Amino acid sequence: MTTPTNEKQTSTQIVLVRFITSFQKVCCFFFIVLFISEEEQIQVIVQHWIRTLNIKLGWIKDFDKLVVNYIYTVFMFDTFCSSSKLINTFTGHTSTVWSIDYSTLDDCQFICSGSQDNTVRVWDVDNNKQIQSFSGHSSNVFCVKFSSYYYHNHRRHVICSSSSDKTIRFWDFKHNKGVYGIEFSPFNGGRYLCSGSDDNTIRLWD
Repeated sequence: MTTPTNEKQTSTQIVLVRFITSFQKVCCFFFIVLFISEEEQIQVIVQHWIRTLNIKLGWIKDFDKLVVNYIYTVFMFDTFCSSSKLINTFTGHTSTVWSIDYSTLDDCQFICSGSQDNTVRVWDVDNNKQIQSFSGHSSNVFCVKFSSYYYHNHRRHVICSSSSDKTIRFWDFKHNKGVYGIEFSPFNGGRYLCSGSDDNTIRLWD
């Protein structure tokens, strides 16, 4: 049996999204994205809300935005627009983006991303530019987080990343280096870090 040539070939993928809004609570969403034409891909991201996966809420200046990591690119949408207008596109990764996080440091807006290309990248939201790329991991980077603890207590701009290379690394993205080497605690100013691994353990780090 043959497939008619005029039918679209589609497949699905779970896409991680994060909401950045004024309400300080966590919700979960995920949705299925159909791989269709390039023009339709961005529309489908906004239109097809089917299931739930990791959405993070936080404040981003004067309006709500939606950050989506999709294939090799990070998109930012203004969700108050009826058409969910595309605001920024952050391009640089050479493979799938697995994780993103958002923070405001020194009155600037930053997004960090972790990818299957083994890198952690930092983007300046205001000028739409990549400002750092860290390549210390030897395998997929599955999670990235900005550290509130190091910023508020040591005035350092630190990102934590976890990878399938079995390491957790800290990066000072103002100085382009690993500090040492994922979720920061909401208490004690984010001093503690909790990590989960496929070795069936959950570890708490000070």
